[in-house]
Amino acid sequence: MSQLALAAEADISARHLSFVETGRSQPSREMVLHLAQALEMPLRERNALLMAAGFAPLFGERPLADPALAPAREAINLVLQGHEPYPALAVDRRWTLIAHNRAVAMLLEGIAPELLVAPVNVLRLSMHPQGLSRRILNYSEWRAHVLSRVKRDIDLTADAGLAELLQELKGYAVPQHARLARPIEHASPAMVVPLRLNSPAGVLSFISTITVFGTPIDVTLSEIAIESFFPADAHTAEALRTMASA
Repeated sequence: MSQLALAAEADISARHLSFVETGRSQPSREMVLHLAQALEMPLRERNALLMAAGFAPLFGERPLADPALAPAREAINLVLQGHEPYPALAVDRRWTLIAHNRAVAMLLEGIAPELLVAPVNVLRLSMHPQGLSRRILNYSEWRAHVLSRVKRDIDLTADAGLAELLQELKGYAVPQHARLARPIEHASPAMVVPLRLNSPAGVLSFISTITVFGTPIDVTLSEIAIESFFPADAHTAEALRTMASA
């Protein structure tokens, strides 16, 4: 983003922004927050920016187990349970599993036990050679989708832990069935990338959505996302209802 574009977005003069950027002008606390808003910085990075400018952090960061966040935990559980019999899970900023509904457990058959020991990383779970990767029929397409999502998160947050995770995911061996698959010709970026999963009930196909808290004032809450999986076809919907009732 150019300096001029940021100045226009923040509705300040490019000259003043230049002075702030080069240190010739000391920004007020309000100006720091204003620029952070214009840059759409996550709350964690806004706190870091405030401290770099000599101000105290504004946004609190409490563990999810804190009693003050009990309403948020209840809201997460309500969303997860209300999505059954379809899978849904909650993750933090590094894709560590926080909670999931019962439908998720039905899809974890055959995964190496060590991958299910807390803390569980859902991206590692899906792409590890001993994880779901052996059952993901469109693995190459799904892999590209996952790596792109992590890269976007890194571009937004510059999180070192995510950067390490990205390198780990890139290093995983591609399953044999994906190496033998015929490459997709003239592929264009898809608005929705399905997850096609082999299971005892046949091929299950999902699309997913991400839900975040709309106006969080706590760093922890701002970094929680709920991923909800929806059946992409009638067979998947019926299979999940059957598995849930059994």
